[in-house]
Parts: sequence; structure tokens; C-alpha cells
Amino acid sequence: MPNIDIRTTQNVTIEYELAPLRERFFAFFIDLMIYLAASYAFWLMVLMVVGDAITGWGGRFIILVVLFAGLVTYHLLSDVLGNGRSLGKRAINLKVVRLDGLEPGIGEYLLRSIFLLVDFNFTLGVLAAILIGSTYKNQRLGDLAANTTVIRVKSQLAFRLHDILKINTLENYEPKYPAVRQMNEADMLLIKNLLGRYQSWQNTAHAEAIREATANICKQLDIEAPKGNQIEFLKTLIRDYIVLTR
Repeated sequence: MPNIDIRTTQNVTIEYELAPLRERFFAFFIDLMIYLAASYAFWLMVLMVVGDAITGWGGRFIILVVLFAGLVTYHLLSDVLGNGRSLGKRAINLKVVRLDGLEPGIGEYLLRSIFLLVDFNFTLGVLAAILIGSTYKNQRLGDLAANTTVIRVKSQLAFRLHDILKINTLENYEPKYPAVRQMNEADMLLIKNLLGRYQSWQNTAHAEAIREATANICKQLDIEAPKGNQIEFLKTLIRDYIVLTR
């Protein structure tokens, strides 16, 4: 399965597994079925109210425009509210990410949603299949416009803050690195993700990510780089952060 390296804003390179074409189509199909079901219920209520007012080619054109506009709106809201994971993507364990390491914003999601009409609807998915299958980073037209791609999300790596808070600490635990207060929850989640990925796939890329993260953190906190196990150093930072900030 092809992978992609993304350098985060903390200057750490993380390797992700690109979502294959088949899984992206399944996710789109699930989203489409959800939207069509909601649209069907909506138009039933509209017809009950207006009756035969929407007739002829003009009425059909209005319905078509509303359907396509609704599809764009559904994907936009679904991705924004799901942090890059629409209902279909969540079901298949996929996520939208930016290639520059930043979090996608409304602008990126809007571009992807608009170009979705060209990628899937107007070309019956042929254009999306060609681009995802031929581009180096598995990008459809919407991804190319928004500088994004879609990755697989491993359930064991989908960490949240309360997962970090489950780490056991002693009441009389003495933090080793008080300077860790300079960091924030997002930094801690990034470290935990790095550790999780290294434990799952102990390859050269993830080992290098651990080394880079350690060097950058030591520079940021102005502390001496650990001479021993860097994994234990990062775990200690998480533990210190919890004790000092909870």
C-alpha cells in the first residue's frame, strides 16, 4: 500500500498510508446514499406543501440545481463537522489531510466539495478514478485544487485527550522536565501519535520521526537531549505534562 510523508508544523515528518481508490469510492457511495435518503425525505415534504407547483422543465431544472447544491453542502458540512471525516469516510476509516501538515480549513473542504461534482457526478467517477490511480499522492481534482489527500486512519491511532489522561501517575510523582508547560495539548497528542505509530510499525521512517521530534522538542524547551532511550523520554514528557497541567 503506498504511503506519504507529511511534515507537520512542528517540523516532524509522519508517514501515513494513502487511502486506495476502492475505499474512497466506498466512502463516497455511503455518503451519496445518506444524502439521497435525506433528499428523498425532503422532496416528499416539499411536494406535500407545493403539490404540482413544480412542473415542467423549469421545475426539473430547479430540482436538479437544488440537488447538486445540497450535495456540495452535505459534503462540506460533513467534512467540517467531522474534522475531515465525513460519515462515509468515518465508516471506512478515512480522513482528509493537507499535504503541508496544517489542518484543512473550510476553504479546502469547500474546494473539495465543489470539485466533487466534476470528479464523481458529472464524469460518473471516471475522472476521479483516473486521477487517484495515476497521481503520486492519490489526488483527485478536488485534492489537487485544495492541496489535500485522503489517508487511512488506524483506530488505535485516533487518540484524543482523554486517552492521554488515562496514563497512570503517582501522587508523589516529581516531574523531570518542568519546561514541558510550554507545550500544549496538540503537542502531546502529536507525541502520542508518534509513539503509537512507532510501536505499530518499527521501521526506519518512524524511528527517524522519533529522533526529529526529540531534537525539536529539546530545542524548543531548551533542555539537554536525552542520552538514553528516546521513547522513554517522550513518554516522560507526556507524564510530566499531565501532572503539571491537570
